Amino acid sequence: MTLPIALDAMGGDFAPSEIIKGARRAVDELGLNVTLVGIPERMGDPLGLEVVACSEVIEMDDEPGSSVRKKKDSSLVRAAELVRDGKASGFVSAGNTGATMASALLRMGRLPGVLRPCIATPIPNIGRPPSTMVDAGANAECSPEMLVQFAKLAAAFASARFGIERPSVGLLSIGEEATKGSPLVKGTHELLGADAALNFFGNVEGRDLIPSPVDVIVTDGFTGNVALKTLEGALKFVFATVLAAIDTNDETRAAGRVLSPYLMPTVTTLTPEYQGGAMLLGLNGLCVISHGASNATAIMNALRVAGEMDAAGVVPKMRSAIRPDQE
Repeated sequence: MTLPIALDAMGGDFAPSEIIKGARRAVDELGLNVTLVGIPERMGDPLGLEVVACSEVIEMDDEPGSSVRKKKDSSLVRAAELVRDGKASGFVSAGNTGATMASALLRMGRLPGVLRPCIATPIPNIGRPPSTMVDAGANAECSPEMLVQFAKLAAAFASARFGIERPSVGLLSIGEEATKGSPLVKGTHELLGADAALNFFGNVEGRDLIPSPVDVIVTDGFTGNVALKTLEGALKFVFATVLAAIDTNDETRAAGRVLSPYLMPTVTTLTPEYQGGAMLLGLNGLCVISHGASNATAIMNALRVAGEMDAAGVVPKMRSAIRPDQE
């Protein structure tokens, strides 16, 4: 039997009820093996799932670094330790993002040669696999060398998750020309272009995020997080505008009923619940970070991502991407 995926049952806006429901669905609908980590008396009915007990919770407004050091019996820390100790194949949390990263880094450690872990977030495309944006928020300040590593980690991730043989890599900038951008972007462009291991496309702009001409979009964590949340806000605005237009009168509502079966698959693909969450790359283990407002469907899909990445061997692939001489 495969190792279980450890799930932080206490993390997220709708924990623990929606977290547990999502775990149960992952077991029943996807055939995954899931272990809940949480405070039993606060969890209620675990719906027949195994529970690893803890006594503390890192709240959403807790300071990440100090809370991980002080709350050593928290659900987040215990979940990361299950991976470290070989008792779980990976862990998933919809809780405090900073604390999730800190727990994973301090308990699981980095892969050899990795300068900094980074967050990889799928960005939907229509008619082809999603693009992967990295870094989506782990590192606000970066060096060109770090961004090159992010590109290699994300390319290995995109290959494992989406089956892309040689992912193309684009560098997010303010223009397509190599001479445009900040000193960080210009320095990174030079290094990416000189690295034969990467399929470097060149610069891409903000308008190229969705749909994107590349499989991997590389940037620093500050820019990536702003770009990602801008994109999320824009999509919400578009959805709300379309729904309002459809609900204008009887005629538009009738048209909406006709169009709905054709629009809903696309709308579903673009929702965060469908994507399941972001993955923390560069660690000696699997860590999937789900949205704080995750419902049961989002949790089920986050667990699906963890299960698929374990089966695809994404950690060994990232290890060889950074240190190919140690394969």
